[in-house]
Amino acid sequence: MNKDFEQFKKYFKEYQHKFGLTGYRVYFKYEPIGECFANITVNQNEMVVTARLNSNLPETDRQHRDVGQSAKHEAIHLLLFRLEHRAISRYNVSEEEIYETVEELVFKLEDLIH
Repeated sequence: MNKDFEQFKKYFKEYQHKFGLTGYRVYFKYEPIGECFANITVNQNEMVVTARLNSNLPETDRQHRDVGQSAKHEAIHLLLFRLEHRAISRYNVSEEEIYETVEELVFKLEDLIH
């Protein structure tokens, strides 16, 4: 198995526990996902998360890959998921506007959380 993928899973699980998100069943995939380093999808009703690490990162981005940072980033997205989901469902705000706001907060939290 790929060393980066194993580290990604390890770090994601550590942050999942640190944030108290142990009610979710998490599946991990190492697969091509476009140009991002990693991403997650959440099925809130089933409490299931799929965390993905990009197996086909463009050559120009490989030098910038930080598996621990990517795992923390995606775990923070999981931490904020319910807030994001509720905001999209309740208010007349576009999904894109909410996503941008959440993404900004995720980057700020990355610097605060160690």
